[in-house]
Amino acid sequence: MMTTKLTRIAASLLLACSAFAAQAADPIQVKIVSFNDFHGNLMSPGNFSGKPAGGADYLAGYIASLRAQNPNTVVVTAGDMVGATPLVSALFHDEPTIEVMNRIGVDIAAVGNHEFDEGRSELLRLQLGGCHPTDPNSCQGATVGTPVPFEGAKFRFLSANVIDAASGKPLFPRHVVKSFGGVRMAFIGMTLEGTPTIVTPTGVAGLNFQDEADTVNALIRSLRNQGVHAIAVVVHEGGTQTGAIGACTGMSGAIVDIVSRLDNAVDLVISGHTHQAYLCDLPNAAGRAIPVTSASAFGRVITNIDLTLDPVTRDVATVAKSQIVVDRTNPAITPDASIATLVNNYSALVAPIANRVVGRITATVDRVTTAACEHKAGDLIADSQLAATAAPEFGGAVVAFMNPGGVRADFTFASSAAGEGDGNITYGETFTVQPFGNSLVTLSLTGAQIETMLEQQFVGCSNNQAFNRVLQVSNGFEYAWDKTRPACDRIDPASVRLNGVTIDPAASYRVTVNNFLADGGDQFLVLKQGTNRLGGDVDLDALAKHLQGTVAGAPYAPPAPARIQRLDTSTTSCPSN
Repeated sequence: MMTTKLTRIAASLLLACSAFAAQAADPIQVKIVSFNDFHGNLMSPGNFSGKPAGGADYLAGYIASLRAQNPNTVVVTAGDMVGATPLVSALFHDEPTIEVMNRIGVDIAAVGNHEFDEGRSELLRLQLGGCHPTDPNSCQGATVGTPVPFEGAKFRFLSANVIDAASGKPLFPRHVVKSFGGVRMAFIGMTLEGTPTIVTPTGVAGLNFQDEADTVNALIRSLRNQGVHAIAVVVHEGGTQTGAIGACTGMSGAIVDIVSRLDNAVDLVISGHTHQAYLCDLPNAAGRAIPVTSASAFGRVITNIDLTLDPVTRDVATVAKSQIVVDRTNPAITPDASIATLVNNYSALVAPIANRVVGRITATVDRVTTAACEHKAGDLIADSQLAATAAPEFGGAVVAFMNPGGVRADFTFASSAAGEGDGNITYGETFTVQPFGNSLVTLSLTGAQIETMLEQQFVGCSNNQAFNRVLQVSNGFEYAWDKTRPACDRIDPASVRLNGVTIDPAASYRVTVNNFLADGGDQFLVLKQGTNRLGGDVDLDALAKHLQGTVAGAPYAPPAPARIQRLDTSTTSCPSN
C-alpha cells in the first residue's frame, strides 16, 4: 500500500516537473523600440515620405502603442539625441529634450558625437541633473512644469568605448543588462571612434575614443561569465543605402566594417549617425548575418524589433524587424497631451526670440546637392561669412568656406508655425539651420594650402576621412574636381580661381571659416596651419546680419549653385552628419 502511494506521488511529481519544464521552455517575447539622431526635434521637422512626421507628442504616442503590445519592451536611442538642436531645445541647453525623453520612457541611450558639442561636463550634467553653472535660461521648470533644479536623464547614457585618459575608465557605463523571464540580455552602447575628428577639440579634451568592434569583442567573455548570452549593440555609427525606407540596397559605410569584425555572440546591432532608414542583415566575423538597423533622424521613424529569447540556450532565437513612419495624421495613434503641453510651454518661452523675422527669400534655399556636392543653403551661408569678415577691421577676408555638416536644414519659403508669412525667415528658422554657435575665424593661407584644403575634402587624403565632405564656398571662388583621379590629386589647380584669377600657390590669402574648421574639424588639418588669426561674429549673427537688408528691401533670390564643378561623370554621394 505504501509503495503504491509513493509510486503515485512520484508519478505526480514527475508530471508536475514535466509540465513546469514545458512551461519554462516557452519562448520569451521581447520588443525593442529604437530611434536615433533625434537632435532635439521636439516639434515636427516637416514631412517624411509625403506625410507630416515627427514631433515629440506623436513619437510618444507611437512608442506607447508599441509598448502596450508587450510588457517586455525596451526603448533605446542610438546617439545624437541632443546637440545641433532647434532653438526650443538649444536655448535651454537641451534640458527640454531630456525631460521629454524621460516622459516618453527611454531606457537606454548610446552617446553620439553631438552629445559632446558642449563638452563632457555639460554632458555629465544632462545625465546627473542640476542647473547650468552660468546660463539663467537653464532650469525653467517653474515656468514649464518640470522639477527644479533640472532633473537629469532618468535613463542610462552608455559609451563603452569612450575612455577618460586620466583614469582609464569609461566616461559612462559600458552596458546595461536587463532580465526578461529570467533570461538576461545585455545592451552595449558606443560612440563612433571618429568623434574627435568631427567635434570641436575642447568638447572631447582628455577623452580617448576606441575602436567599436574591438570594444565589443573585449566584453564578450565577461558577459558570458555573468550568464549573459543575448547581446545587442547600440552604436552611434552607421552606413548608407540607396533604396527606399527600410531597405538595405547597396549598403556601405563604417557600420559594414564594424559588423564584419564583431564576435558571433552579438545578436543585433542598432545604429545611427548617417540619418538613414535601413533594415539590414550583415555578416559578422563568423560570416553569420545579423540584423542591423537605423531609423532615419529627427524622430520621424522608429524601428520595431520583435525578438524571441530561448529560455534553454538563454540566447536570441529569432528576430523580426520593421520600420514605422511617425505619421501625425494616423487616427490610430493618440499623441501624448502632457508632452505636447511641455513642448508648447518651452515654445512660448522662446517665441519672442524665435519668431523675429530676420530675412526674406523668393524661394526655398535648400540643401539639394549638385553633382559637385554644392547646394544653395551652403552658398548663402558662405556668402554671409565672407560679408561679415571682408572689411579690413574684421579680417580682410577674400573667401569663406562652410562645412556641409554644419548646415542642418533648409531655409523654407512656406510660412512656419510662427505664422510669419511665406518667404519670411525667422531667427528660429536660421537657428535650426545653424545651431552650433560657432564663431568665425579669419586666417591667412597660401594658395598651396588652399589647394591642400580642397584635396582634404575627399576620402583618402586625410586621416580617418570616412566620406567626402565638400566645403561650400563664397561667391567669387570656383574650382573643379575629378573623382576618378587619385586621392590628394582630385583638384585641377588651374580651375581654382578667385574672382576669375587662378590662385597663386605662393601668395597669401585671407580665408574665413568657423572655429570648428579652424581647429582641424572634419579632418581639414591644413587649416590648423593658418596664421594671423582674427576672431569674428558668431556664425548665426553673421547670417542674420547678411539677411537684414532683405527685410525691408528686395528678398534674397537663391542662384543656381555653379561655383564647384565636376570633371568626371561618375556618381557620388554628398553626405553630412
